[in-house]
Amino acid sequence: MSEKGDNVRTVVPRELHDRLVAQVYQARGYDQEESEVAAYYAGLATWYGIKTHAALKALHLEHLFGSGCGLTTGGAQIEVVETGFDAVVKLNANYKLGQPVARFAMNKCMELADTHGVGVVAVDQPFHYLWGGGYVLEAAEKGYIAYTNCTATLAEVVPFLGKYPTMGTNPHSWAFPTKESLGFVVIVDWATSAVAMGRVQQLMREKKQLPPEVAIDKDGNYTQDPNEVFALMPFGGQIGGHKGYGLSLINELYGAYTGGFLPTLRGHEGRDVKRSSCYYFQAMRPEALAAGSFADGGYQANVKAVIGDILGHGNDRSLLPGQIEHQNAQVSAKHGGLLFTDNEIAEFVEVFAAAAVKGFDPGSFKRVEV
Repeated sequence: MSEKGDNVRTVVPRELHDRLVAQVYQARGYDQEESEVAAYYAGLATWYGIKTHAALKALHLEHLFGSGCGLTTGGAQIEVVETGFDAVVKLNANYKLGQPVARFAMNKCMELADTHGVGVVAVDQPFHYLWGGGYVLEAAEKGYIAYTNCTATLAEVVPFLGKYPTMGTNPHSWAFPTKESLGFVVIVDWATSAVAMGRVQQLMREKKQLPPEVAIDKDGNYTQDPNEVFALMPFGGQIGGHKGYGLSLINELYGAYTGGFLPTLRGHEGRDVKRSSCYYFQAMRPEALAAGSFADGGYQANVKAVIGDILGHGNDRSLLPGQIEHQNAQVSAKHGGLLFTDNEIAEFVEVFAAAAVKGFDPGSFKRVEV
């Protein structure tokens, strides 16, 4: 990178980033509205420091498995399917770009929760929605307890005690409306693999090594070289990652009940059989959980007391899920834009040039140490 070291970043104005990324999507055949939504969530991920699911990952995934092999349809319409259950809706996304589908699903969940206390939306035949944490974060900021899971585009993870990838990285994302109590939203958001594939690609871009025993090469041996990764290990447990495997299986089963097909066929070209991801979204009004009296006032005070106890007793260095993302957002706000490494900037130059998108001049952006 720079002669100043790995702490130097280029600051790109968020409005410019989102506008240019949207233009790339439009150049690939998507309409203006869905392109702008996809770009917005890419910018949101970067603002909170989630580089594994930001614009470069989103555009790379779309190129390989979206317009690149026919697994997305620009301008597709979302079909709302009645289920016969008042608090549950199913969507047929008709291979629409994932981010606008996910926003629609989360908004529908909140609408249902306002009437029923809880709202559930299952989504069939969408493209991947990238950072699940973004959708639940927005819901929690509006006062809802929110959750989503999805099946990934590819089977990249070996099952417990297995050797061949037959499951997706299959993330889970929860968020709780704790901003009033804590100053930020608690977000529990992770892939069920030991690392996300976006992290592998990020380390490859930065020419860095993986942690030990999180990935295997084509011969089934552990590798720390991101260029040699054939499959990922599930996270958790001392042997083979049985905890991540169990959580990943939850996503595959939710997908199977929703209508999704075999994980080893997702991401392949063509639609002779079903090849899309599936989503599950849920939103709940916190007051719908208030089944009894609280030890310390209302539920907001009770939440604050519970968190205070967890982080007390000498646990001064402990962090809450979502706290690092909150700190990243504060850094982005401090510097007035989205922060990128030199290698990320170089890749943006290539992506914009390939789409004939103009207006990205790295030399005009300020550089800061973080």
